[in-house]
Amino acid sequence: MPGFDDRDRECMRRALDLAARGLFTATPNPRVGCVLVRDGRVIGEGWHERAGEAHAEIRALADAKARGEATRGATLYVTLEPCNHYGRTPPCTDGLLAARIGRVVAAMRDPNAIASRGGERLAAAGIAVEYGLCEDDARELNAGWIKRITAGSPWLRVKIAASLDGKTALENGASQWITGPAARADGHRWRARSCAILTGIGTVLQDDPRLTVREVETSRQPLKVIVDRHGQLPAGARVLDGGEVILVSAGTPQLAWPENVEHVHLPGPDGRVDLAAMLRLLAERGVNELQVEAGAKLNGALLAAGLVDELLLYLAPCLIGDPARGMFALPSPLSLLAQRVQLRIREVARIGDDWRVVARMSQEKA
Repeated sequence: MPGFDDRDRECMRRALDLAARGLFTATPNPRVGCVLVRDGRVIGEGWHERAGEAHAEIRALADAKARGEATRGATLYVTLEPCNHYGRTPPCTDGLLAARIGRVVAAMRDPNAIASRGGERLAAAGIAVEYGLCEDDARELNAGWIKRITAGSPWLRVKIAASLDGKTALENGASQWITGPAARADGHRWRARSCAILTGIGTVLQDDPRLTVREVETSRQPLKVIVDRHGQLPAGARVLDGGEVILVSAGTPQLAWPENVEHVHLPGPDGRVDLAAMLRLLAERGVNELQVEAGAKLNGALLAAGLVDELLLYLAPCLIGDPARGMFALPSPLSLLAQRVQLRIREVARIGDDWRVVARMSQEKA
């Protein structure tokens, strides 16, 4: 890794902060931030706000121009290697070459084969190009986009609100509300950053959710996806009130739904919805982050299929006891502790009176 100094790290941290401003809006594009520095001074900043609009580098160059600053010989800090292709906007490399930038520091290389090799083009033109500064943070910011580009599947996050003894609902299905208002508002912030929200027909019939972002300000509502094996979704369900909805079934529904509902038929060999095929379809539609807000049955099916990347758990300081519904109903109960699913805890934070735990699948065996 090149010898980055404290000033380099400070500038890249600022670029990452700028990139986070596109947390709710940049999808399906990556969240990217950029800082332009000349003679030790910041002369321009930018971030990518939404698809079809200027990329972070171009916005930083425009900011420098608006300030009356010269860009020749400047250092550009950007959280992702500048693109080198024509998409909905021209290549960022064109703008950087025209601006006579002297040095480019990118947190990470672009994994997208279509847009990559921007750094190579810049280096061939005599610009110093370096990679790897705050790379882990840059990758974390775009975990969903990276997975979609490299694996053809969204980053799948399962959100669960539960009691301290791991119960998500009473035996009769009642679950509103286990956690407090602060935790629910925080959950809406995670909804807002997601491209789509996934639930099952059981949750729709039991809770009649809207699956919209309401507790935080956002200019975009996530796509709503419903796994409904037999096509039982009532036409009057609140989840159908506005916004695009994809209903995925394994059979042929006999019901008619509003025009905002797209029906997709994806039967698996077991007669249930092919969950992996559904995720591939969503990736093709540009879904980077998929947040699951469902019951134990769908949660368990996704977990057993190895499709879960992350758990977003809100734990309330209460006990519900048995019989009550848990987090995951696995299709095949475990017979050995060695079969248990290992997790890596990434974060534990207090949210109001509750606790938020962010955990990821571990590659280690029990």
